[in-house]
Amino acid sequence: MHSSATVLAVVPARAGSKGIPGKNLRTVGGRTLVRRAVESARSAALIDAVVVTTDGDAIAAEARAAGADVVRRPADLAGDQASSESALLHVLDELEAAGGALPEVLVFLQATSPFIDPDDLDTAIRRVSEGHADVVFAAAPSHAFLWRVADDGSAVAVNHDAATRPRRQDRAAEYRETGASYVMRTDGFRQHRHRFHGRVELIAVDPAGAIDIDDETDLIAAEAAAEATADVVAPQIPDHDPSPTRAAPALNGAP
Repeated sequence: MHSSATVLAVVPARAGSKGIPGKNLRTVGGRTLVRRAVESARSAALIDAVVVTTDGDAIAAEARAAGADVVRRPADLAGDQASSESALLHVLDELEAAGGALPEVLVFLQATSPFIDPDDLDTAIRRVSEGHADVVFAAAPSHAFLWRVADDGSAVAVNHDAATRPRRQDRAAEYRETGASYVMRTDGFRQHRHRFHGRVELIAVDPAGAIDIDDETDLIAAEAAAEATADVVAPQIPDHDPSPTRAAPALNGAP
């Protein structure tokens, strides 16, 4: 990891998963989910360094092979009840303990979103780094009529008047949080210890690629989407090699 990285991307990737065993090493378009996340981050022009935080040896090896540094996550931060925030804070604490300077901007990526667009990351990073927002997250536009089931079993309209059925073009879009990416000011995140703080904005992403891998059905859909877009090769990784004055020892023995 570079000690003077101003934009750091972190990909939490636990070894355990109840829904899909070994989920983060499952493949979409011939590449593992963790590799896809790392390569999307490395393809973004404004990201200086990428870290995968994991408790799994195989995930750590795949992350390093994809070009990321690795922070080994302790067991108490790798269980089902551990929050993503706790993993991110642990990475920052490890970086600080190793004598590195904390980044100005933290990019939180989830490997379970296989179609993260590097251009979307750069757009979000600019909004935060230029002071327009404290947090920018990925969201997909939606015009869906949402309902919930009341305690008595009846259906209740949530985001619309059930007696009025406007055309799609007459309805303002709402936005579904995709979970793919969250870009935030590091100091604000450490202060609030939560991904949402200060001024929050969203960046609208393509709904077609807004797939979150939670079960085998999602994997099938993602594979079909990858085939439809000929997504079978890794993106081009720009040259982010630091100057000799910026190089710093990687954490936990990562290359």
